[in-house]
Amino acid sequence: MPGAHADVVAQILAEAARLHGASASAAGPAAEAAGAMIAALRGGGRILACGNGGSAADAQHFAAELVGRFERERAALSAIALTTDTSIVTAVANDYDFVRVFARQVDALGRPGDVLLGISTSGGSANVLAALAAAKAGGLTTVALTGRDGGAVGAAADIHVNVPAASTARVKEVHRTLLHALCALIERELYA
Repeated sequence: MPGAHADVVAQILAEAARLHGASASAAGPAAEAAGAMIAALRGGGRILACGNGGSAADAQHFAAELVGRFERERAALSAIALTTDTSIVTAVANDYDFVRVFARQVDALGRPGDVLLGISTSGGSANVLAALAAAKAGGLTTVALTGRDGGAVGAAADIHVNVPAASTARVKEVHRTLLHALCALIERELYA
């Protein structure tokens, strides 16, 4: 049985490596997204991030890397994961609708020149789509990090970084690599 398990692990690693290679087309949009984030931070703005489930965890991870540090000692960078305040999320979901849980926070916290990063492996997350609409209305630059064909979320963003695959697990793995690439570019540019 251990040999069979090792074969499964090896197969998953091979699939992940293949998708990372097949996602090279995301490099250009990811670099553009990093440029928008760098401009926002240089201008005194912030990055807001949101997503559901594992993408919520990715939004939190990304914000943590910026506020804390990624690979070098530096000043804290302004980033907020809109997924972390359970009182706000549950109040908005209860008093309005779950579709508004991120958009309402964008209305309260977003300022022109900020960046909203919306993460959706399906490209169809209604609350991420609503957040992108609120961000555009508020003068924020919008970035979508998606899977599959990007769906409505990808189409709604100013900058669309897409991992063209159907497997949620594999897409999330590439998303994490892309988020680390964004962190690396931001740190290198702001703290060379």
